[in-house]
Amino acid sequence: MRILILISRLIVGPLFIVSGLIKANDPLGFSYKLEEYFAESALNLPFLEPFALSLAVLACLAEVVLGFAVLFGGRMKLATWALLLLTVFFGWLTSYTATCDPNGVYTIMVDGASVERGVTCVTDCGCFGDAMKGSVGRSLTPWESFSKDMILLVFILPLFFWRKRIEWNTAANDMVILPASLALVAVWSGVFTWWGPVWFTLVVFAGYMLIKRIKQAPGAEWMAAGWVALLTLVFSWYGYAHLPVRDYRPFAEGKSITEQKMEAKPPKTQAFVLYKNLTTGEVKEYDSNGAYPWDDANFEYVDRRIVELEAGIPSQVQDFLLTDVEGNDQTVGILEEPQPVLLVMMYDVEKTETSCIPAIAALVKEAGAKGWYIFGVTASPFAKSEEFRHAQQLPVEILQCDEKTIKTAIRSNPGVMLLQQGTVRGKWHCNDIPDFTSVANKLK
Repeated sequence: MRILILISRLIVGPLFIVSGLIKANDPLGFSYKLEEYFAESALNLPFLEPFALSLAVLACLAEVVLGFAVLFGGRMKLATWALLLLTVFFGWLTSYTATCDPNGVYTIMVDGASVERGVTCVTDCGCFGDAMKGSVGRSLTPWESFSKDMILLVFILPLFFWRKRIEWNTAANDMVILPASLALVAVWSGVFTWWGPVWFTLVVFAGYMLIKRIKQAPGAEWMAAGWVALLTLVFSWYGYAHLPVRDYRPFAEGKSITEQKMEAKPPKTQAFVLYKNLTTGEVKEYDSNGAYPWDDANFEYVDRRIVELEAGIPSQVQDFLLTDVEGNDQTVGILEEPQPVLLVMMYDVEKTETSCIPAIAALVKEAGAKGWYIFGVTASPFAKSEEFRHAQQLPVEILQCDEKTIKTAIRSNPGVMLLQQGTVRGKWHCNDIPDFTSVANKLK
């Protein structure tokens, strides 16, 4: 039993730590995922949407603190109950995601009348943020996420039922658990191509060892939990107030949007058409690539059937489409432009933080004088965008793009992205708008 408990601690602790830190690295992105779940067409909890960011940070904090609690043996009754409830909840959430019917409908009342609307299925649970996509190449499917939670539950149950056997670590416990857990954190960090969790764990361990030197349990247990919570909150704040430390998204600095668009492969399909013989009444299906009676007056078109022969490969940037006020697609021209292109990205001008607009205006003014192309990119209607542009004296041409794509491209509203020939050369949060020289240095 002792070996089983030790193995369970070494599996559960590092996994929760890395999972929590990956989401804490991008708390705004995690909050967007929660908003998808809270939507009326999903879980129908729209009253929680204003609290999505707070809940996202709280979830990250819980995962990291509980992960270290398991390793340190601190307050195990509270920790194991929290682990069990959290894992059961996430198991329910992933099973809901996996069993969601994309063709389902729900009914609401609009002006006294019943209206049916389509259900929204959240296809990616966001368990590891964008890290799976950005490192392994794809996210876990809903059923894979559910299976992961059930496997994790198998290792949590021994900790829960035999929690009385787990006490605040002795020096001998630390000599085994700390190096082993750090190695496992490093393994997960290698999978996700980011060594941030390793450095974070080392800092936590250093504080933990210092606390043990100056304080005895139970006070040391609460101090250690406070130390972990403080570091996690500071890290989450940095990811929110600036940009994520590790950017896993397809719009990360150095990524080529053009190349990613070219990697897409459409599905291979075969079309069949059905025609009815007006004389005999027989309905026959024909291969649309062969001969069929489209010009025969004795035949009447009935239907068309598409068969997918080979699945396509979608591009992660396929929705990066920029259109002007007349509806013209400007995407290709902007991505092929050899001159630098500055995009001032504002997914919603009514929610845009205006404190950094003067700095952005100064930047685009100087960039425009150097011959750079400048565009404002938003999902807001052109009328509202133009009103905002004039009110803020922002000298940019407005283009429209999908709101989700803008949110994915940069975790700031507004934010600035620098492109050159379709490659992302730099990105800046509203709180970090640089001068023109700093931006120009990104091109060297």
